[in-house]
Amino acid sequence: MNPVKNIAVVAHDHCKGELLDFVECNLEVLSRHNLLATGTTGGLVEDLIRERSEGSRIEFKPVNRMKSGPLGGDQQLGAMISEGRIDVLIFFWDPMQPQPHDVDVKALLRLAVLYNIPTASNRSSAEFLISSPYFSGEYEIKPVDFSDYTQRKI
Repeated sequence: MNPVKNIAVVAHDHCKGELLDFVECNLEVLSRHNLLATGTTGGLVEDLIRERSEGSRIEFKPVNRMKSGPLGGDQQLGAMISEGRIDVLIFFWDPMQPQPHDVDVKALLRLAVLYNIPTASNRSSAEFLISSPYFSGEYEIKPVDFSDYTQRKI
């Protein structure tokens, strides 16, 4: 994993404010990386970045926006994880609200675990993750051995 990470940021509706506060508090660190996001979250993050970086020395790359989560954005991010195109997932998900696309959310989180990528599911875990010395440096993710699965006979 390169020092410049591809970071997916996602938040359910009741968690968007907390994610935006997290991004705002960590603008300088996040500006060194590439951000990807599901649709609505990506638009909010982009607006925040544009607003906060005007007149500052922080330069951001555009946020690479997927579709909205319920319209396939979670699945797009999951596909990118399986292709090795996402290094970190920051997903502030709401455990108290039913989600119409709950199966997609579970699939995204499953792929993050399956492919062994660093994942934060709330503010505390996100703060710990980005404060790690590995976050801005090189890091080698131990490859997952799928041979038992791929070579099995049905």
